[in-house]
Amino acid sequence: MNKFAPMKELFIGTGIAHSILLFSVVIATGLYLGRFKVKGVSIGSTWILFLGILLSHFGLRADPTVLSFMKDFGLILFVFSIGIQVGPGFFQSFRSGGVKLNLLAGLLVLLAVLVTVSIHLVTGESLETMVGVMSGAVTNTPGLGAAQQTLSEARLSGGYSPEVAQLDAAALASSYAVAYPLGVLAVIMLMMLFKGVFRIDLKKEKAQLDREDPSASSAARRMHCEVENPAIFGKTVAEVMKGHEGKFVISRIMRNGKISIPGADTLLEQGDKLLLVTSQDQVDELRIVFGEEIPMHLADWVHQDEHLVIKKITVTKPSVNGKMVRELNLRATYGIQITRVNRSGVDLVARPNLILQLGDILQVVGTEASIKEAADAVGNQPARLNKPNLIPIFLGIAIGIIFGSLPIRFPGIPQPVKLGLAGGPLIIAILLGHFGPRWKIITYSTSSANLMMREIGISFFLAAVGLGAGESFVASLLAGGWWWILYGFLITVIPVLTVMLVSRLVFKLNFYQICGLVCGATTDPAALAFAQDAYGTDYPSVNYATVYPLTMFLRVLVAQILILFAVA
Repeated sequence: MNKFAPMKELFIGTGIAHSILLFSVVIATGLYLGRFKVKGVSIGSTWILFLGILLSHFGLRADPTVLSFMKDFGLILFVFSIGIQVGPGFFQSFRSGGVKLNLLAGLLVLLAVLVTVSIHLVTGESLETMVGVMSGAVTNTPGLGAAQQTLSEARLSGGYSPEVAQLDAAALASSYAVAYPLGVLAVIMLMMLFKGVFRIDLKKEKAQLDREDPSASSAARRMHCEVENPAIFGKTVAEVMKGHEGKFVISRIMRNGKISIPGADTLLEQGDKLLLVTSQDQVDELRIVFGEEIPMHLADWVHQDEHLVIKKITVTKPSVNGKMVRELNLRATYGIQITRVNRSGVDLVARPNLILQLGDILQVVGTEASIKEAADAVGNQPARLNKPNLIPIFLGIAIGIIFGSLPIRFPGIPQPVKLGLAGGPLIIAILLGHFGPRWKIITYSTSSANLMMREIGISFFLAAVGLGAGESFVASLLAGGWWWILYGFLITVIPVLTVMLVSRLVFKLNFYQICGLVCGATTDPAALAFAQDAYGTDYPSVNYATVYPLTMFLRVLVAQILILFAVA
């Protein structure tokens, strides 16, 4: 017996240990290559896909069972982590222009489908292959996963062998991989071209958003006012706030040099100086209610009355998750005032109806003793947040898989559509992220934990797709697959350019809004990273997040519908 046989099996075999080793090498090397940029552009973790194809082409194969599990489980982890992250702001994004942006994103998806079907009808290229090209052209990995799953199920239900179903799914991945690189670069080139043709002034565009963007104006800001309006002299704070509920918080009041925290029954007198916390869009209204702003600094409110301190306390107690600010009743119970709430790095006005979530950081004003008591009431033990809440994650995945397996029938389609392992968990994760706090479900996870889950998921999926597609990749190219590059280019450029022109000429959108829109509608994080780095602002990410969830859902859905039409 050859004593080196076990080592040979480990490196060139097909067992479980070999498969895990192969996945580890592909993922580690692919992520390392993704660090390198050319002209500031990188395809990031997509290197994993190409490296998997390369090694598979040269004969390194993973166990089919491991391959199938890694692909499906990785896809679930990826889309679920995205859903949990965008869920809290998903429905809110439809306000203040979100509907318009999502309609434009939907138009881009529809145009991509029309171009894909047109190429299929004109060239005779199979619709199954064109779905793979379309997914690569719009850099939509979950769409590819949904298409592969739907095609495999259709083949198996049609009496084909599992081997045939697997080969057909691998062919989808081959066309996806060919179209993907130019899909990333084409969006970036179109943004650069658009900026030059329309002679975009970045400073002017940014200044416009600074003045008008709702996401900027909703952030909390301090305002110092002196009570000058005779209509409110002698009225209580509660009386003055009627009709203005939730628009501002009176953090402190200064009268005759003495500072105090006002309550609902505090009477306002002429000459009182107020420290207000509000949002930018309420400033003009509050100037009318109270009086003009006065030149003061936060230090003026601290140094003149040293018994009051400003501190930050963190919501870590599960029982507080999902409660409104008014339900805590901290002012009446402990004599402190919540002036603002920091959530994921964004300061929010502590409106009475603001629903608190685990991980929220409350900025409060009061005495040392009262703040300590209030801190105990909300938890204020940040170390607790380092422990992940895995029950909602796995329960959500379970419900998502069940939901994704439910058949949805459309007229004219012989087989029902399923949201599948991509769509089902994505929708359930969005609902959990949005409604979780209201339902007392703790969905909080640190940004690093969410990113870790997402990166592991997409790495597993890309490695599995690459290792499964490599066997037939070169043969597909030699058999005419070079045309897929042109097809993918058309599927990317025609819809993106059309939507960019409509957005600018018809809807008069800002350049940064257009960048975020097209990056989100093509689910292209590499293009988004380029836009933020090259144009020096995070504004595109706001609109990217606005259209991303709906676009992701539509991409997954249309990929399945096209596959079902193809196999009908």
